[in-house]
Amino acid sequence: MTDWDVIVVGAGNAALCAALAAREKCERVLVLERSPEDESGGNSRFTAGAMRVAYAGVEDLRKLMPDLTDEEVARTDFGTYTEAQFLDDMARVTQYRCDPDLTEILVKRSLDTLIWMRSKGMRFVPIYGRQAFKIDGRFRFWGGLTVETVGGGPGLVDTFTQAARKNGIEIWYRARASALLNDDGGVHGVRVRRAGKSLDVRARAVVLAGGGFQANPEWRARYLGPGWELAKVRGTRFNTGDVIAMALEIGAAPTGNWSGCHAVGWERNAPEFGDLAVGDQFQKHSYPFGIMLNASGKRFVDEGADFRNYTYAKYGRVILAQPGQFAWQVFDQKVLYLLRDEYRIRQVTKRTANTLEELVGKLDDVDATAALDELRRYNAAVQAQTPFNPNVKDGRATKGLAVDKSNWANTLDTPPFEAYAVTCGITFTFGGLRINTGAQVLSTDGEPIPGLYAAGELVGGIFYFNYPGGTGLTNGAVFGRIAGANAAASG
Repeated sequence: MTDWDVIVVGAGNAALCAALAAREKCERVLVLERSPEDESGGNSRFTAGAMRVAYAGVEDLRKLMPDLTDEEVARTDFGTYTEAQFLDDMARVTQYRCDPDLTEILVKRSLDTLIWMRSKGMRFVPIYGRQAFKIDGRFRFWGGLTVETVGGGPGLVDTFTQAARKNGIEIWYRARASALLNDDGGVHGVRVRRAGKSLDVRARAVVLAGGGFQANPEWRARYLGPGWELAKVRGTRFNTGDVIAMALEIGAAPTGNWSGCHAVGWERNAPEFGDLAVGDQFQKHSYPFGIMLNASGKRFVDEGADFRNYTYAKYGRVILAQPGQFAWQVFDQKVLYLLRDEYRIRQVTKRTANTLEELVGKLDDVDATAALDELRRYNAAVQAQTPFNPNVKDGRATKGLAVDKSNWANTLDTPPFEAYAVTCGITFTFGGLRINTGAQVLSTDGEPIPGLYAAGELVGGIFYFNYPGGTGLTNGAVFGRIAGANAAASG
């Protein structure tokens, strides 16, 4: 007799979805979490809890949020986000490289999976604060991202941890998986380092959901390229690629965008790893309504190329490539009301001024003369005859610049001016293990490895180059649920 029916490695969103789904079909489920309990949950604990989901209208959303009042519905344009739109967004932002079979499952099972999560105790609310603007008395959602978990990432992890315990799932903290127990018949358990001792824990099947390798500077430099060891890590310090390495050592196939990652504009002076007291508030995502300057005083990216949801995960890489690995985001009074709450936290590197000349002189490590010239050129290039509308890609652009801004281009002419220093914050890596549509890990020969399943960040083939906001948690939940159910039914 084995020790357990299913062992899940990790205790974040994907892992806990796997554990809860497995428990529906078997009795003995064990979760192994490398971190201490107060840091548990992997990157999931550091997120804002937004989850991208396909929905046909407000009635679908009410299945997730039955507490929505008629008054809220009346004052909100939730619109629709169809499966076709979700598929198109995934294809477009990954340059049509995302695995079509896995992506179809991600999209088509998104709503059903969130409804299932709700059945396990998860609660959802509309993302009024970050994904909707109030125009003419009504909130309008944009960018295909509408719902988030109550309490954000910490709320998600705590809710599912309590649900796991309520369902009789055992969780071992400070339990670091070091190897898979494997023979010709497949995977039969995990070698674990716990309380200073190594032990072999056997199971009928194992689900790997222990995150990517973003917290490993050596792997970042090896796979993402030179300079990536200098990036800040937005989330947990425990996602160092060990779980991926365990699978590769027994012949699992690597796949996906191993030189790619989700990386954003992040507070320049943030700590090396995520701070749970601050969470994701070090991010600085209102750049579409301003401009960004590098150390040479130059703009270097089209801040208004698309909605923030479709550019933020790739612009961290662009910032990292600038001299000194930083930039300044600059805004004027006209758009300050649009800045997200994260700009108001205490831990920001912020400069304010009443003239542009004064502002550029306050921007640390920036060529002030070049910066002032750049701001003046930008102001002169704004096509002000086009109306500004933050809810749509408004076509209010610049004309004639080396890097034109495509939307939301406002002149910087109304004090006070504000500037915020940002660097690159890496969220998770895109390369990982190859799975099939049943979440089975495939070998380098292309066959499923018996008894081994995977979900979440450590799965490759889904995200390339970029990322539609809120898809990571949905991806982890969809495939975590599949992995757990199939693992429980195996053997």
